[in-house]
Amino acid sequence: MTPVYIILLTVFSLFQNTSCKKEPIDYQFPDSTAITNSDKPRFIWIDAAGNFNDFANSKENIARDLTLAKNAGFTDVVVDVRPTNGDILFQSSVAGVQQVEWLGAWVNGVYSKVNRTATWDYLQAFIDKGHELGLKVHAGFNTMVGGNSSTLGNQGILYRDNTKKSWATYKNLSTGITNTMDQGTGAKFFNPANEEVQEYICSLLKDLAKYDLDGIIIDRGRFDGIQSDFSDITRQKFQIYLGGVTISNFPGDILPAGTTISNVIAMSTYPTYFTKWLEFRAKVMYDFMAKARNAVKSVHSKIKFGVYVGGWYSTYYEVGVNWASPKYNTSSYYKWATVNYKNYGFAALMDQMLIGAYASPLHVYGTTEWTMQGFCKLAKDKTKGDCPMVAGGPDVGNWDSSNSVSQDDENQAIVNSVKACMDACDGYFLFDIIHLKNANQWGYAKEGIDLAIKKINE
Repeated sequence: MTPVYIILLTVFSLFQNTSCKKEPIDYQFPDSTAITNSDKPRFIWIDAAGNFNDFANSKENIARDLTLAKNAGFTDVVVDVRPTNGDILFQSSVAGVQQVEWLGAWVNGVYSKVNRTATWDYLQAFIDKGHELGLKVHAGFNTMVGGNSSTLGNQGILYRDNTKKSWATYKNLSTGITNTMDQGTGAKFFNPANEEVQEYICSLLKDLAKYDLDGIIIDRGRFDGIQSDFSDITRQKFQIYLGGVTISNFPGDILPAGTTISNVIAMSTYPTYFTKWLEFRAKVMYDFMAKARNAVKSVHSKIKFGVYVGGWYSTYYEVGVNWASPKYNTSSYYKWATVNYKNYGFAALMDQMLIGAYASPLHVYGTTEWTMQGFCKLAKDKTKGDCPMVAGGPDVGNWDSSNSVSQDDENQAIVNSVKACMDACDGYFLFDIIHLKNANQWGYAKEGIDLAIKKINE
């Protein structure tokens, strides 16, 4: 869950019908308008890399921290079992996939390689202890990634198998269209429009759905930014989508080489095919989400299929995702949206949705984007009840990148965020457990949850 929102905060400060069908849900959430906060779920995310030093080889540490989460009042945990290198922390027989052997993590202020030497099933350990404690356990699944490169080394199927280079995204850089494997370090994204990629991901999801999970949460179910994907595969699919049009000036008639999201936001007029390109990308992700949902439900119909998305909808087209309802007419509010963009809102494909309400600790309350409460209220409005459970909340570790907010203010923001978000939507979501642990902020989370569900001064 890379903090893309940090980039967007900077930008924001400068500029203040489909053939895919959703299968019926065989359960119902209570109507959020008819229930109290005490009935609403409280999710805490457990990032794989950030927590690997604690959890990779210790069931005891897993039990300790799940108990802390339970005692603080959280009801649900999301365990990241496919980190950004694309390797896995669950059992699968899919060809080419590999168990995570090591992850890079900050240990005593040093970015270090944390090796996994244990042979027990990582995900199963969380399921066993979580269910014993009465917690619901969801698997977080980084989706459109297949490799990671850092100073510690390279990992993932994109590095192990050179024949898979065509799976990697091609980016529209200032130097030309470039395969991400030929560009720097970091997480290496797949091309979501590649059918082989989609089949590979769905096969992994089918194996994940064999576990006794309460839910699966798709993370990074998106394109790798506005510069992705400009491969020949995607170009051909887009031209077919246009009805057989040949784009002679490619990529210029979509976006000039090297265009960034800040450049796009500053545009008064768009290139010829840009808005249709956004519509097409949203359809690619809609169709994939329908396929992924069906893959999960074909194995375990009662697992809740869900997604994590950033709450900053006004610029989320950058990553090719429309997480709203088709009943939300995007083109009525945003100039970048075509009249058909709304058709590819995938809220109705989701049983649950986690919204990154990743605002500053000084902006808990409000009605607009870049306030926690505003992110949650707007998400409920945009999803129009299509997704039965929409929960939002803060990233308590990356919400003050300039380190300008006092610790007391951050602590109070955790307390206040719970009720602010739960009042505005169907639940609460906090990223990430490592931050509460590192700053010993469990008590503030508990205080906020207790206040939100009215355990104090009743």
